Amino acid sequence: MSSPERVLVALSGGVDSAVAAWQLREQGMQVEAAYMKNWINEDNIIGDCPWQQDIEDARAVAGHLDLPFRVVNLMTEYRERVVSYLLDGYKRGHTPNPDVMCNRDIKFGVFLAWARDHGFDAVATGHYAQRRPLADDPTSWEMHEGADPNKDQTYFLALLDQAQLAAARFPTGHLTKPDLRRIATQVGLPNAAKKDSQGICFIGKIKMADFLRTYVPDAPGPIVRAADGVTLGEHAGLHYYTLGQRKGIGIPSNTDGKAYVVVGKRAEDRALLVAFDGPDAPGLFTTRVKIHSLRWNTPNPPATGVALEGKVRYRDPRVSLTLTPDPGDPASALVEFDQSQRGLATGQILAIYDGPRLLGGGVYL
Repeated sequence: MSSPERVLVALSGGVDSAVAAWQLREQGMQVEAAYMKNWINEDNIIGDCPWQQDIEDARAVAGHLDLPFRVVNLMTEYRERVVSYLLDGYKRGHTPNPDVMCNRDIKFGVFLAWARDHGFDAVATGHYAQRRPLADDPTSWEMHEGADPNKDQTYFLALLDQAQLAAARFPTGHLTKPDLRRIATQVGLPNAAKKDSQGICFIGKIKMADFLRTYVPDAPGPIVRAADGVTLGEHAGLHYYTLGQRKGIGIPSNTDGKAYVVVGKRAEDRALLVAFDGPDAPGLFTTRVKIHSLRWNTPNPPATGVALEGKVRYRDPRVSLTLTPDPGDPASALVEFDQSQRGLATGQILAIYDGPRLLGGGVYL
């Protein structure tokens, strides 16, 4: 008889990962817990970075479940792989997604490697996602959306590969949030009523503008109306804006009440290009986009030209598309949408699906 799987649960201090740990313990796994110490806001950015409270909450959960607990310091790796990626992207005028990269490079990257070096078979998190064996090959895996459509987090796991998925465990993916809260209360978890966290992955409730202001120098330039080249005002830096943004541009709407929207960035004179929001706004809508850094988590990537679906942003519904990989570069592809999509900014993530099954993802060029 084989021994139980040894799993290291990444306790964030929140209720989702706490219930994940309880679920695995109830399943008879050899469970231990760890808090990933990635960020402590050493530069005193304005905002709430509750890492100390999160550690104490995680420790309390581990104590309640009688699980060995440790803090794994990944601050250096987090700065190198996530913070540097984030800042470099904004400096280049892109709109990066640190949560996706945190999952790929930290949770299921260096943290998974640390777990394996310490004798663990797998890493578990509280993500709302479901990992299932392939019907024709039980040694390979595929990822399905979480049972709670309001909480599904597969979008943030789009850049995991098959090897990472094989070592990932998502014990709460079959639950809805209300059911998860109910379980947390019933088993007496000390953080059962703790509110969900919002903010950059492991950085906390810090506004992106405040984060960028700390590390990226202002680089003022004109706000230009794309239609006629008229200068409408001045901005503090292109890195504060993203394609499709309507609020906080810094210029008033016109007398007819039409709202301006960001439609582009012009690097040579640092111009922020705006237009009146609508289907005719130049550069705002597209049916074709190229992606790079394409990764499949399925062992059977779809054939070229097959009709698929994608989420162009986390909260957006799946939309129909056709994907054609570049024959000279399998990590790049052309994506053609059946319907025009709004505000696809360079650096954002496209998650690729076959129905509720996540196949992989890529980064907009």
